[in-house]
Amino acid sequence: MQVAVVGLGRMGAIVVDRLLAGGHDVVAFDLDDDAVAAAAEAGATPADSLADLADRAAPERRIWLMVPAGEAVDATLSELSEYLTDDDVVVDGGNSHFEASVRRADRTEAAYLDCGTSGGPAGAELGFSLMVGGPEPAYEAMRPAFDAVATGPDGHARMGPSGSGHYVKMVHNGVEYALMQAYGEGFELLHRGRYDLDLESVARTWNNGAVIRSWLLELCEEAFREEGSDLGSVADHVAGGSTGSWTVREAIEQEVPVPLIYGALGERFSSREERFSRRLANRLRYGFGRHEVARRDDEE
Repeated sequence: MQVAVVGLGRMGAIVVDRLLAGGHDVVAFDLDDDAVAAAAEAGATPADSLADLADRAAPERRIWLMVPAGEAVDATLSELSEYLTDDDVVVDGGNSHFEASVRRADRTEAAYLDCGTSGGPAGAELGFSLMVGGPEPAYEAMRPAFDAVATGPDGHARMGPSGSGHYVKMVHNGVEYALMQAYGEGFELLHRGRYDLDLESVARTWNNGAVIRSWLLELCEEAFREEGSDLGSVADHVAGGSTGSWTVREAIEQEVPVPLIYGALGERFSSREERFSRRLANRLRYGFGRHEVARRDDEE
């Protein structure tokens, strides 16, 4: 099938590559000409504007947005609106708030799928985990593309109606916060405890058969291998927080206690004292998402 991809940053470029590897035709557009040229070199058909992309993607447009959440999504949809019909499908693969996705679905003539995307650049070779909300016929129409971009047929599913995909991804991120915090606190105790431990060795041993083995723990092992057991120059600074805040607000509204997620979010916002656990969380965000690592020297 043919898929038009708008937004060719780290994640968008991976979507393009995986679609091409899956045998699909791709039309690609980005405001950055170099990103479009790179996609063309990989085998995509370049578009020089959204109008050009919409024209090349006709008659049944399958458009995958990988632009930053917020105003960029609305601006893109506004510009595309004059070309979209009810035969078309738009996938929002960014990290939008689920209520914004519901609003966009109501206002967009095309079928609108909100697609929570997990795996990050570091998981590109294996594929993403895709949590999709929206009309079932549109999901079925996009199934071959989802198979290619995800880890396979088991790597994606329709969660429910519009908004549900980004809702599930929001909670996923809240769980991620809590898991990172748990690993951080455990390794902080080992780091400051009564034995002089090689934390890379600890993480490697735990990753081989232990109950708490996981990809995040593999990233802990990577962090200690590359930075040392004391995390070297990695700063006590953990960026992000929006999706965790959304999760906590929703939990309050639904009167569901989420003390671990709330505590992990508080740790991100806290700057009263340097914490080893936050330094590890800082480095883990690089491991799974290739987010920039704040370092102590950067803050001087």
